[in-house]
Amino acid sequence: MFANDSTKVASPFSASLELSTKYMWRGIEYGTAPTVFPMIGYGYKGFNAFAMGAYAVNGSHQEVDLGVSYTVSEFTVGVSDYYYPSAVGEKDGYFKLSNRSTGHWVEAYATWTGEKIPLWVTLSTYVFGADKNEDGKQMYSSYAEVGYTYSFNDNNSMALCIGANLNKSFYTDYQSGFNVVNINAKYNTAFKFGNYKLPVSASYILNPYKNKSFFTMSLYFGI
Repeated sequence: MFANDSTKVASPFSASLELSTKYMWRGIEYGTAPTVFPMIGYGYKGFNAFAMGAYAVNGSHQEVDLGVSYTVSEFTVGVSDYYYPSAVGEKDGYFKLSNRSTGHWVEAYATWTGEKIPLWVTLSTYVFGADKNEDGKQMYSSYAEVGYTYSFNDNNSMALCIGANLNKSFYTDYQSGFNVVNINAKYNTAFKFGNYKLPVSASYILNPYKNKSFFTMSLYFGI
């Protein structure tokens, strides 16, 4: 007996490509040019894993991220590893993992996402790696964010969030404690081409601590 070839099973793997006019994350600007974000992911039940890159088209920023997370009901816990090939010295290497000299930034986080109320709350702390001040002290940079999503319909939504660093951290160049560093208003919609929809977003971002504001747009392609 042969298996029925017509039986289709959903793949646990996914792939996507994001094109953004500027790389912004938690109120911080990375690079000086439009950025491409390729990503591959794996999901099984509540477990998720991903690998993602970020490459500015003018070479001003490069990044490779790995992460795993687990979700139960409304709660997610995870660990992410951020590595910046363009931001480390010649003596650094990807497999140089000594905490004293590594170029990796390892972050642990927890997120609550409401099912009945479209709110989310995230707490995160860098627990290992290059998150150090000039004296080489591990700083455990910590960040908290609360956000709300309002859906106009199936294709249009607005997400508002506010985020703050909780200690002297890289969000404030290790100079200041608690500060609001990220206020973000993000509108999500989709361009329609016949039966095909191309997701697009536009974001206004304000960093009160650095007295800077930004506007970005992104296109999303999924496989």
